Amino acid sequence: MRHNSRTAEMMRSLEIIPNVNLYAEGSCIIKAGNTKVLCTASVDREVPAWLQGQNKGWLTAEYALLPRSTQTRVLRETKGVAGRTQEIQRLIGRSLRAVVDLEALNGFNVHIDCDVLQADGGTRTASISGGFVALWLAMQKLVKEGELPRNPVREFVAAVSCGIINGEPVLDLDYAEDSHADADTNFVLTESGRIVEIQATAEGATFDEAEFNELFRLAKHGIRQIISAQKQILGVTD
Repeated sequence: MRHNSRTAEMMRSLEIIPNVNLYAEGSCIIKAGNTKVLCTASVDREVPAWLQGQNKGWLTAEYALLPRSTQTRVLRETKGVAGRTQEIQRLIGRSLRAVVDLEALNGFNVHIDCDVLQADGGTRTASISGGFVALWLAMQKLVKEGELPRNPVREFVAAVSCGIINGEPVLDLDYAEDSHADADTNFVLTESGRIVEIQATAEGATFDEAEFNELFRLAKHGIRQIISAQKQILGVTD
């Protein structure tokens, strides 16, 4: 049994609150246990200069830990984005672009902003799952207002962390677990089960193929639950 009384296959409590920002085209707060992330989608009606003339739209992402999102105050990155931050926001952007038809988004540049209000593990995965909800809401708004003929999102996507704790593969790590995990992984998968990205690192000990396969199984189990929650919030039926 884990320190929080969850079984290996049990997710933390998950809540997604949509439309929390009056001005953004799409927004939500996603809560995964004690981790809370504000995700907004802002739409520009002009693509980046390097993409002009290619008949495509674009999507990019930014990520930040707010100053008191952690146990001690985090400094604002006013003098440049740190390496970890840059890595995470690139991951979020890649993950969401993977399920968007950029040609159908022609003429638009979508900015996904993920601001961590409270961090207790899994902030990057929560940002992807919540960022998708904000993106979907923004695209539906453009369709409703006649700026797009259809939603350019091809399928749902979500992300979850897994790890090996005391030799046991477990799902959805909080900070206490992540900080002493033998292995740490992040999975980004589409609704159809396609792999967008897998980050897997041996922290305290190496792991074998059988253990990786169990982590992958747990991730698919968790992501099915997240996508079900996304669909429920967005009113999407199968």
